[in-house]
Amino acid sequence: MKKTALLIALIISITSCTSTKSTIKNIDNDAPNLQLVENNTFYISEFSKDRKYGYDKDYPINIFFESTRNETINQQRFLNALAGPKGEKITYTKLESCCPFPTKRSAMGAGLLDVYELKWEGQKSLVILYLNIYEKGVLMVPFGLRLKNK
Repeated sequence: MKKTALLIALIISITSCTSTKSTIKNIDNDAPNLQLVENNTFYISEFSKDRKYGYDKDYPINIFFESTRNETINQQRFLNALAGPKGEKITYTKLESCCPFPTKRSAMGAGLLDVYELKWEGQKSLVILYLNIYEKGVLMVPFGLRLKNK
């Protein structure tokens, strides 16, 4: 009974905080479907020239792929493809979920962005990325980062 009450309270709080209009600017439902390659990573061929891409909650990295049942696998598939600015090996940590928004790809009608911190040896400043598992977009390497060498 307590679990049901907690779930209902969570749903109400998420949906009540959710705007009726999304502030996400880079959703592209016509973007090509994401492709998996070896080592459980996504194929990425483009590099973003936009300094907001991934670094701003209104321009998250949209990594919807087939479904959202496993909430972390798509983030791992994306982050595993990245390297630091000079090709350094990165590590990443999920910090939080934030920034509720409306979406048709969630049973509740709302989604949250996942916030990740990236680290690598010799790093000079904090790097935070916003990832969105609920919407599609063209998948790119965020400005200042590289693809991991195979």
